[in-house]
Amino acid sequence: MSPLPSGKATPLPHIQTTFESETSAEEQTRKRRQDAVKRTFVRCWESYKTRAWMSDEIAPISGGARNPFGGWAATLVDSLDTLWIMGLRQDFGLAVAAAANISFETATIDEVNVFETNIRYLGGFLSAYDLSGDKRLLRKAKEVGDMLYAAFDTPNRLPITRWRMREVAQAQGASQVAHDNVLLAEMGSFSMEFTRLSILTGDPKWFDAAQRISDIFEAQQDSTALPGMWPLVVNAKDGVFNQGDSFTLGAMADSTYEYLPKTYALSGGRLGGYKTMYEKAMAAAGQQNFFRPMVPDEGDILVSAMVNIRRGENGKSRVELDPEGQHLVCFVGGMLAVASKLFDLPDHLRKAQKLVDGCIWTYKALPLGIMPETFHMIPCPSTTGSCPWNETLWKTEILRKHGVDTQDTGQAHKIIAQKRLPKGFTNIGDTRYILRPEAIESVFVLYRTTGQKYLLDAAWAMFEAIEKNTRTELANAALADITVEAGKSAPKIDSMESFWMGETLKYFYLIFSEPDHVNLDEYVFNTEAHPFRIWGA
Repeated sequence: MSPLPSGKATPLPHIQTTFESETSAEEQTRKRRQDAVKRTFVRCWESYKTRAWMSDEIAPISGGARNPFGGWAATLVDSLDTLWIMGLRQDFGLAVAAAANISFETATIDEVNVFETNIRYLGGFLSAYDLSGDKRLLRKAKEVGDMLYAAFDTPNRLPITRWRMREVAQAQGASQVAHDNVLLAEMGSFSMEFTRLSILTGDPKWFDAAQRISDIFEAQQDSTALPGMWPLVVNAKDGVFNQGDSFTLGAMADSTYEYLPKTYALSGGRLGGYKTMYEKAMAAAGQQNFFRPMVPDEGDILVSAMVNIRRGENGKSRVELDPEGQHLVCFVGGMLAVASKLFDLPDHLRKAQKLVDGCIWTYKALPLGIMPETFHMIPCPSTTGSCPWNETLWKTEILRKHGVDTQDTGQAHKIIAQKRLPKGFTNIGDTRYILRPEAIESVFVLYRTTGQKYLLDAAWAMFEAIEKNTRTELANAALADITVEAGKSAPKIDSMESFWMGETLKYFYLIFSEPDHVNLDEYVFNTEAHPFRIWGA
């Protein structure tokens, strides 16, 4: 059993910048915006209370209740710390009393997603406890931790990430084996929650479980097809994390990388291996995954994409960029901003700025002012130097992207009209907006680390666009297509995932709070936006 690291915490550098005093007008604007965000949250919370109480989610159009995460009141647990942060103490007390009675002995689903349960439920209870000190929340965190720990009961102690809990219980001790095809994020996103639970309880078993995974990542990091990064899919059954040809910071890999600097910070600098792994990973990603897109205003922005290793007949391999952007990968700017301060890496802050500006640019480029789930753009020859706009190249690439074997610009115009492609985009593969938080997350973090005031206006523009287009009579709904013309209504989906209230609205609220409210020198956010107190802070 690996014990928690001993010794005093390493004094961490300040992550937050020193903010100038705001004028009276700036304070009034900030508070007005913050109040608007809070009203949106309260409207959604009241609808959840009256129509879907103790269910995982409310259907924001029909008003029904859904249970995709086990029926353990995901929205309630995800919203606990948001209630506290927004000062809604009466509702916080109501929610804690209800949460204390959630039973994790049964589930409404056959297969428990261990990753989602960890970040939403364990993360939600730990954060709410760190903020409030209510011991009922720590008891629930331990309950969830004990349940998740059973998924690690395999021959090599690596977890079953899609876990059939009911079958295991009925089998009464039958053996479990981890799967041989596991998404990277589902294997590498336990370190924050498990470490914090061990710190708070004094029981090292959860830290030990996460550290075993970390040790494999560290040992195999330099032997992958793209040294420094790990492939999108790993083999937990055999403990092989270095075989595979696709590498990304985006969907299905994201929080493995996000947790590297954050776990270092959470431990008070006691776990130096996470710093080393982060620096190696970003050296590779900065060189291979970040690209500058060709855009009409020639903005100096960056997008993070996937790369694939292609192997030729001569045995040599080459790195091939797939220039697809994702809303989800917008978290990277915030990660780099935090790490730049933690590890004194000024270049990472410069990259963070360009990545965040890239997400802001994409929001502004779409007619509703909202970013799509996924999209393709044209990479510039390099991430530095000039990148002039080339209308002909844009149209040629659109034709190629859509499999049209012609140079007929008329065909390009038809595709642009049919797909409603703004200049700079060669395709929008997924036109949805599902109330995601990653863009405002990084805008918030960059603001707290730099104090640049334009980020406040960028955040407000995002919020106004999202609220205007997603609002329903009851709450807020995901959008099926954000490429509709400005002034037209985007078709809504009867879905509001718990992260809308647990993440998106929390970050919008915090960017318009006083900078000391949930200070980044005292707390570090998990991938579900749950702030954990830094060990020793």
